[in-house]
Amino acid sequence: MFKIDQSSNRISRLQSKSFSELGFSERNHLQEWLAYQPDAFGEELLIIQKEFDGFDDTRERLDLLALDKDGNLVVIENKLDDTGRDVIWQALKYASYCSSLNKKQIVEIFQSYLNRFCDLYTKNSNSAEAKQDANTLICEFLDVPDLGEVVLNSGNNQRLIFVAANYRKEVTSTALWLLSHNIQLQCFKVTPYSMGGLEEQQLFLNVEQIIPTPEVKELMIGISAKEADEKETVVELKNRHKVRLGFWEQALEAMRDSDCNLFDNISPTKDHWINAGSGVRSCPFALIFGTKEARVEFNMSRSQTEDNKFMFDLLLTKKQEIESKFGAELEWLRLDDKKASRIQFRKEFDGYNNENWPEIIKWLVAEMIKFEKALKQPLQNANQKLKEQIKDII
Repeated sequence: MFKIDQSSNRISRLQSKSFSELGFSERNHLQEWLAYQPDAFGEELLIIQKEFDGFDDTRERLDLLALDKDGNLVVIENKLDDTGRDVIWQALKYASYCSSLNKKQIVEIFQSYLNRFCDLYTKNSNSAEAKQDANTLICEFLDVPDLGEVVLNSGNNQRLIFVAANYRKEVTSTALWLLSHNIQLQCFKVTPYSMGGLEEQQLFLNVEQIIPTPEVKELMIGISAKEADEKETVVELKNRHKVRLGFWEQALEAMRDSDCNLFDNISPTKDHWINAGSGVRSCPFALIFGTKEARVEFNMSRSQTEDNKFMFDLLLTKKQEIESKFGAELEWLRLDDKKASRIQFRKEFDGYNNENWPEIIKWLVAEMIKFEKALKQPLQNANQKLKEQIKDII
């Protein structure tokens, strides 16, 4: 760190020091500085206790306890010139102890702190009496009219903040590993600096977040969001698979009890579609079950694009005859930019409301029976002409 001298247009190096050589202690100095100036961590925090020892069956005490703007508890562990090896284990214990604190207990903890150290809140205040009330201060901090409107210390959202002049490798390695497992923690490096001689010595303190750096934090937030999205997608897919399997079990049973024999040997599946052979290679009939609609389809999906378009065009010449026999207009999808072609008929349904399943299944059975009958003869004729064309080409 350097001092800028504007008059000489030069910079001069400030001397970095250790806390011990300056005679500073963890409890009487570093802890007090941070308790009075918690925005040194780059955010608004409300310190609600220091040297907190209100844990059952243990005499351990954490350095500082705070609330963030989301109502999460923040455990702050301070070390002077070296973190030591056990600081993370120590903080994790404190976070586990704090995880059970409810709203009433948090208010009582803060009130106890105010009763002992209320000068932090009455300084320069015209309403000292009101400012000493924990409930009021928390509401003001969270910008809510009443504590009944907020949740404090939700779930396992406790955060950890570490403060030290130097971090051992085992500490930073463990911190990075915990971050990768979505444990909310930050490591701040604090460095005291001095300028001038003993008589005119000026002291400075640099507070720098080293884990995660702001850039890495943004990246990790993005990764966490992506992982959460992926997990949500996996759960959603599992739910969809379960729904589809249940639907097809009922639908195929209804098909087997009908005059349609296409799906007699087909098993339920987790997919949104079920195929059955039409008698023409790679040209199946299909039942489609979606979230917003159901469909009956005839797909021309042979390996050669030319074969699919040839068969589609032959069937299209019989469009009026096919639709007349079917009893409704069909969708004719040549799909020139794709290999396959398709003929389909559809209807909108709320498919994932199982109260609608009997109606959807009844519709699919009835439409597939008509669909197969309407296409049967034209399909046989088209298949024969396709075979003749292939034979002529060979």
